[in-house]
Amino acid sequence: MKPAAGPIAAVLFDMDGLLFDTERLFFRAMQAAGRQQGVNVPRALFNSLIGHTRERNFALLREHYGTAFPAEEFHALCHSHLDHLLPGELRLKPGAAELLDRLDALNLRRALVTSSTRDSACRNLAAFGLTDRFHQIVAHGDYRRGKPDPEPYLLAASRLQVDPAHCLALEDSFNGVRSAAGAGMRTVMVPDLLRPTAEMQRLCALIAPDLHAVQTVFEGAGW
Repeated sequence: MKPAAGPIAAVLFDMDGLLFDTERLFFRAMQAAGRQQGVNVPRALFNSLIGHTRERNFALLREHYGTAFPAEEFHALCHSHLDHLLPGELRLKPGAAELLDRLDALNLRRALVTSSTRDSACRNLAAFGLTDRFHQIVAHGDYRRGKPDPEPYLLAASRLQVDPAHCLALEDSFNGVRSAAGAGMRTVMVPDLLRPTAEMQRLCALIAPDLHAVQTVFEGAGW
C-alpha cells in the first residue's frame, strides 16, 4: 500500500542500475566468466539475479546449473572481469548529477542503499567525486536480511534519523521496490533492465523514465 503524501525529508538511492549504469557491465562480466567456466549465461538468468543478495544469487545459480556449481568461484570470476570493465566504462545514469544538485539546493539528506559491498559503493562514488554527496551508505554486511526485506531501507532511515514515511526511495529492481515499499517509504521505480509489472505499479508512487523525471516529485507532480 502506498504511504500517504507528506513532506520529503530524505532521498534514498539504490546503486546498481539506478545511480550507476552497471547492470549491463555485470551481464558482460558474467558472460565472460561463463565462457571461462564452460556455461552459457542467458539474459533471463541474469535478470532473475537482479536485486538479490549474493547469498540468494548463489542459490539461484545452483538451481540453474546444478548443486555442484561453484557459485562462489563464479562470483569471484565475475567481479574480476567487472573490475577490468569499470575503469573505462562506468557511467552515471542520466539525470543523476542534476538530481543530486537539486537535493543539495533543497537541503535534503540522502543515503545509498545497496546489495553491493561498501568497498564497491565507495569506489563508484569516488570515481565521480560523489563521496560527499551522500550522508550514509548502507551496504552488504550492514544488515542481516537483504532486499526484498525492508531491513536495508529501515536501517538507512534510522541512520539518517528520518521517519521512513518521510523518505523517498529510488529503485530499479523488483526486490528493491519491495524492500523500500515494505519499509513504508514512497517509492519511485526508474526501470533499467526490468520492465515494471502490475505489482510494481501498485507498490510505487511513480514509475519514472529516468532520474531527470524524478525531479517532478519536488514540484508536486503526481503526489
